[in-house]
Amino acid sequence: MKGLIFDLDGVIADTAHLHYKAWCEIGQQWGFNLSISQNEELKGISRKDSIIKIANWAGRNLSEAELEDLAKKKNEKYLKFCENMGTGDILPGVYDFIITCGKKGFKLAVGSASKNAKIILQKLGIDDLFSIIVDGNMVEKSKPDPEVFLKGAEILNLKPNSCVVFEDSQSGIQAAINAGMFSVGVGQKHLESCNHMIENFNGFSPEKLISKLSNSFN
Repeated sequence: MKGLIFDLDGVIADTAHLHYKAWCEIGQQWGFNLSISQNEELKGISRKDSIIKIANWAGRNLSEAELEDLAKKKNEKYLKFCENMGTGDILPGVYDFIITCGKKGFKLAVGSASKNAKIILQKLGIDDLFSIIVDGNMVEKSKPDPEVFLKGAEILNLKPNSCVVFEDSQSGIQAAINAGMFSVGVGQKHLESCNHMIENFNGFSPEKLISKLSNSFN
C-alpha cells in the first residue's frame, strides 16, 4: 500500500446535506420532491447525470441548453450553501488520519466527481495536504467508471493495486473495484462489495488499515 485516494463528499466533509438541499430546490421547480433514497443514487455521479436522473423521475425531457442552465443553477445554489464552511465541517477523525498517513510517507490524493472539490478543500484548510486533487474538471466519465481513481494513481505514479480508496457511495465503491483498488466504505450504511467498512475515522489508523489489507489477501 503506497497511495490513499479519498472521495470528498461524505468522506472528508459533510457536504451531502448541502447537495441534497440544492437538488431538492431543482426538483421543486417541477413540483417534484426528491426523496432521501433517490438522493443516494446521485452520490458519486456528475452534475449533469444527476439532473438527467431527477428530470426522468419528474417526467421531464430536457434540451441540452436546459441541462446546462440547470447544472449552473444547481452549482450556484450549492456554493451559496457552502459559503460558511470551515475546519469544523471536517468529519470525525479524518484530519488526524490524513496527517498521520502523510507523516508515514503515504501519497495522498482526492478523487471526487465534484467540480468544486478544490474550493471546498480550501475552505476546509486542508487542500495542501494532498499531492493531487482529481475532480470533475479533470475527468469525462462518472463513477462507477474508474477514471477518477485511475487518473489519481497515474499522477501519483502508482500502480492501481497499490492504492486504497475511501468512499461513501455505492457507485464510488464500484469505481474502486473497477480500478482494481482496495476499497474502504465510510459511513453508517452498508456498502456492498467494499473490502472493509468503517463508520468514521475515529480510532482508525494506518496500522489498522494495513492489518485489514493483510487479512484480505491471506
